[in-house]
Amino acid sequence: MPRGLYGRAALILLVPIISLQVVVSLVFIQRHYEDVTRQMTRSLALELQFLLEEVNTSGNLIEATARVARLADPLALDVELAVDAGRLRDSRNFYDLSGRVVIEILRDEITPIIAVDVKSDSKHVRLWMETEFGQTRVFVSRSRVSASNPHQFLVLMVFVGLVMTLVAFIFLRNQLRPIRLLARAAQAFGKGRIEPYRPAGAIEVRSAGNAFLDMRARIERQIEQRTLMLSGVSHDLRTPITRLKLGLSLLDGDADTKDLMRDVEDMERLLDEFLAFARGDALDDLAEVDPIALARQIAEKFNRIDNVLEFSSLKGEGLAMMRPVAVQRALENLIGNALRYGEKACLGVQVLDRSVRYTIEDDGPGIAPELYEEALKPFARLDASRNQNKGSGVGLGLSIAQDIARRHGGTLQLGVSDKMGGLKVDLILAR
Repeated sequence: MPRGLYGRAALILLVPIISLQVVVSLVFIQRHYEDVTRQMTRSLALELQFLLEEVNTSGNLIEATARVARLADPLALDVELAVDAGRLRDSRNFYDLSGRVVIEILRDEITPIIAVDVKSDSKHVRLWMETEFGQTRVFVSRSRVSASNPHQFLVLMVFVGLVMTLVAFIFLRNQLRPIRLLARAAQAFGKGRIEPYRPAGAIEVRSAGNAFLDMRARIERQIEQRTLMLSGVSHDLRTPITRLKLGLSLLDGDADTKDLMRDVEDMERLLDEFLAFARGDALDDLAEVDPIALARQIAEKFNRIDNVLEFSSLKGEGLAMMRPVAVQRALENLIGNALRYGEKACLGVQVLDRSVRYTIEDDGPGIAPELYEEALKPFARLDASRNQNKGSGVGLGLSIAQDIARRHGGTLQLGVSDKMGGLKVDLILAR
């Protein structure tokens, strides 16, 4: 079966038409080519038998010739007596179905027939019979034994079938266009883009389109409400945190004060990371970006102090629709995690026909395969599998990157680096 709806619908349309034409053609050939040809050929056989009887009952060749001359015109036959045609055999074209029936009937009805030729002349049937005065050759019009131009019905049926199939394809394309528009709008929304869409087509397609628009509106409202709520939370929490920092800065710089100051800074960093995670879908607008140029820009930022980030591969070319600030943040989070738990990191970029793949590898301790799913959850802290001496985060780096990948119609995949032995992260974005 074809994979697309258009192909399947076309197949559903063509199979009945072709089947109907095949069945009608076979029935037509059976009833028209064979049955009608048998009836007409038997009528000719009766005339030939009468002619043969007149010849054989003649006293001599002259009398036989006179009798044949008297009967030839009324019977519409061209007869020649006493010919020597030599050794003959039946002859017909392989595609001449009615010719096969003609030869079969004539041989069954007239025993003295020597040969029947329906191949040499498509408009006549030539046959030779054995008589009392030697071989007799008879020419008869082909229309006497088979219907004239019977192929016109088949040609007309095929032509009308093609015309109706073309009309049906045009109608089918118009019916499938609203489904394609709906699929395109849904696919674009899955990649974080909003395309204008207006329901059209049949009632069922319109219902699906309206349901999609309602769903898209609810999701947009939910995202907007979440962003507004978190913006308010950010404003409300930053004020008391700022007062706490100011109050602690006025106290003596003893060990307890420094500990409290670090706690406040952790609270502030936790708040920033949480807001970045929750607002990751609203960082910037979609734009055409060169994925390799974006990777080079990020690498320059990390290599300003020390050459800790290398390129493993840069393949492909072209632009991709993405939110550059969001993708940059995701890559910075992934590279930052790689350098936090390892000494070196590698960045690879593959620009494919339908996706962009960023690969980050490190030489750290990695993550056990059974913990991949847990590591992608927000606020997950895999202390047993990661080196905490390099610093600690709040467990949102991978979650932010995964959320940004999903907003671009992609995904985030974890694995083991064959090159460096640590963690391998693939950030896949749809083009």
